[in-house]
Amino acid sequence: MKGFIVYPTYRTIDNKSYIYLFGRLENGESFLTVSLFKPYFYIRSSHLEKAKKLAKFDYENTDLLNFDKETMTKIIIDNTQEQSYLRSRFLDENIGCFEADIRLVMRFLMDNEIKASMNIEGDFKKDQFVDRVYQNPKLEGIDWVPKLKILSFDIETSMDAKQIFSISLYTGDYSNVLIVSKNKNLKGADSLNNEKELLMAFKQKVSELDPDIITGWNLVDFDLDILQKKFQEHKIPFTLGRSDWNCAIRRQESFFKDSTANIPGRIVLDGIMLMKISFIKLPDYKLDTAAKVLIGDQKTIGHENKGTEIQDAFDNDPQKLADYNLKDSILVYDILKKTGVIDLTIKRSMLTGVQLDKVKGSIVSFDSLYLRELKQKGYVGPSANFGDREERIKGGFVMSSKPGIYDYIIVCDFKSLYPSIMRTFNIDPFTYVKNPKEGEDLIKAPNGAHFRKEKGILTDMLTRLWKARDERKKDNDKIGSSAIKVLMNSMFGVLANPVFRFHSIAIANAITYFGQHLIKLTAEKVEEKGYEVIYGDTDSIFINLKVESKEEAFKLGKKIQDEMNVFFDKHIKDTYGIDSFLELEFEKTYRRFLMPKARGSDEGSKKRYAGLKIESDGSEKMDFVGLEFVRRDWTKLAKKFQLTLIQKVFNKEEVGDFVKEFVKDLKNGKLDDLLVYRKAIRKDLASYTKTTPPHVKAARMLPKITSNIIDYYMTINGPEPIQLHKSRIDYDHYIEKQVKPLADGVLFFYNENFDDIIKGASQKTLFGF
Repeated sequence: MKGFIVYPTYRTIDNKSYIYLFGRLENGESFLTVSLFKPYFYIRSSHLEKAKKLAKFDYENTDLLNFDKETMTKIIIDNTQEQSYLRSRFLDENIGCFEADIRLVMRFLMDNEIKASMNIEGDFKKDQFVDRVYQNPKLEGIDWVPKLKILSFDIETSMDAKQIFSISLYTGDYSNVLIVSKNKNLKGADSLNNEKELLMAFKQKVSELDPDIITGWNLVDFDLDILQKKFQEHKIPFTLGRSDWNCAIRRQESFFKDSTANIPGRIVLDGIMLMKISFIKLPDYKLDTAAKVLIGDQKTIGHENKGTEIQDAFDNDPQKLADYNLKDSILVYDILKKTGVIDLTIKRSMLTGVQLDKVKGSIVSFDSLYLRELKQKGYVGPSANFGDREERIKGGFVMSSKPGIYDYIIVCDFKSLYPSIMRTFNIDPFTYVKNPKEGEDLIKAPNGAHFRKEKGILTDMLTRLWKARDERKKDNDKIGSSAIKVLMNSMFGVLANPVFRFHSIAIANAITYFGQHLIKLTAEKVEEKGYEVIYGDTDSIFINLKVESKEEAFKLGKKIQDEMNVFFDKHIKDTYGIDSFLELEFEKTYRRFLMPKARGSDEGSKKRYAGLKIESDGSEKMDFVGLEFVRRDWTKLAKKFQLTLIQKVFNKEEVGDFVKEFVKDLKNGKLDDLLVYRKAIRKDLASYTKTTPPHVKAARMLPKITSNIIDYYMTINGPEPIQLHKSRIDYDHYIEKQVKPLADGVLFFYNENFDDIIKGASQKTLFGF
């Protein structure tokens, strides 16, 4: 029977360790497998006799080696407590321990070659909490996509959160609201007499629906946190899972740490968290914002006076409250379905073998994949070192730009540059040679690191992932393709992380130094062909073709792409004696392009530009990178001004009257709705001691902070949060700090400036009309 693991864990019973895997079967039933499993780790065989004098344990001699080619002995114990004790004893006596930090469940899955899906063979019995319980079954890893049951729920409370009014539940097939109300004739709702009955009914309904995934919006920090307290208050066991084990909600007061929810047998995936780990960017992460942006829908009660309106609905119109409560659960469910973020999370779990709520962890994902492959090659990895980074990783190359306003700029970039560098130059912890011997046929990176030419583990992994992604693309499987892309791109970051077991500055810098070398070489060869490179950034170059039509630009872009790929194939073969997996792509064309100056400097900007990009259908679209238009910490006023100004310049329209009229409207209060600053607090407020930025001053005025994003106005009395705004707006501040710098950044190229235009001193037009 095929099954998907939703919730893996372990228990220690009678001093023995048992692996518990909860999940969903292909026939729709829930399951639990229970398997006896002994923890283990490795030491050098040369240390065995010394270790035997310190403690009693079972062991096995193996043919496995560490990276220094030393033979390993497997140390076997009964449970994790003994493992922890033994590891500490050994380390105290300078006996190195290998793979001693691998979590027990992950070890079990790796040993059985299971990632997320598996075939289960064996007898089973019915249980109170799951449909099938298998004791020590035969398990085999397979590639199978499950259909998991998703429950979206939401609670409504009094303004002080001391009373729960209602709880809505939605699964797509099931829709209902549990509400404390004397009205027994509500539509789509069950009326309960009191809060305790409400909680009992909710607990029973979760058991009946038996979801694999429980979701909501801000679910852990609000809904589940309150539910845990209320279950305790009413002395009801807080058991919502597939066992009689208590749920545990750990809420973090700091915005900089994630709260956690442990519901045994099920997994909690908060909607906000899913948006962020799936790289879906929103103006803010309120449910109403997400609903409007992603599915074109909205809540039935707005944010303003929300608490008062909910209280009034509970007192006087319970049907309105029930409808509002249910709509929130439906919105979350629909957002997750429309965006495909849960399907993406499932695919990431299947790729890496990491449970659903931990797929964002790149180190654990890499560990799961790499250690499996390492063992097949006959090697054992080191234990993770939790040390500090001894020096910084070298970043990608960013070329100084040539400021100006251009016609027909093309961009060529390397497809997945860092993964392709790792594949091409065999950059891998397994192939890394710390102390190369003279005469060895090795690949030497620009930073001096050396790698063997035999194919490594990481390079093989990347090759398979690359092929799998191409297949997903052919099948139009955007979710599967995206999951693989996320995993591939994370691999450099893992190598650069000092807590990773294979962390090496030399290996990480080999990748970035090769990246710098390749971009510089590309720019050099393109300029040899007679074209002007105006900018380069990590994996791409911007080329001024000096042509007058998009047809010419497209033709030359394709020509440069093809010629450079032929060059790299030959160059890599001739220089290193290996095949190249580098691929330069002609990515896009801008009909008009602005490369600004760096603020306060005559030098060109980096990672900041705007262009009128030609789309595949021939239409044109404004594209901003790094400029104020795409930055959250600039006001909507700045964004509106910058967008309109650059559009006019790109279309060769006069701007003087626009600038003067815009400033006039600002001073007359017509643009007040665009003046809110939105900035994030990056640390606890008490930590701001040396300087106090405006948003921190505004945050400190608030009686309670409910978000790390602070909205505030600049007034004649300084910054004020929008909730407490009362002073007159400082329009001169917005002109000097928001409008003028943006205007001068563009007008400079025409020997004009903001002050002259406002004073009327400018007598000429920008374009000589």
